[in-house]
Amino acid sequence: MTGVLSSEAGVITAIGIVRAKPGREEELGKRMAALIGPTREEPGCIAYDLLRSIDDPAVWILLEKWRSRIDLDEHIRSAHLQAFLRSKDDVLALPPESHRVVGHPGPVYGASP
Repeated sequence: MTGVLSSEAGVITAIGIVRAKPGREEELGKRMAALIGPTREEPGCIAYDLLRSIDDPAVWILLEKWRSRIDLDEHIRSAHLQAFLRSKDDVLALPPESHRVVGHPGPVYGASP
């Protein structure tokens, strides 16, 4: 995944990408959806959205915005995310892929003026 997702000063955008084991796509989505409520209540959470690939229904994506890296680090240590991570091998085909990005200060390649 490429591109700039946040141009707000100091805001950290996190992207998490996971692939379900065959036949476990809906269970993975259910488990990830259970993270939304508690995460949105965390200090520093600006946005926490669960997306599903239209090209590959086994792929789920979390698109997150955090006020700071400290807030994101606290989220990673949260009880609900740690519980999900402890049981991830039941539903994930591959280890989670994650990216932390910040807005680009100048023009974005390929963006319209």
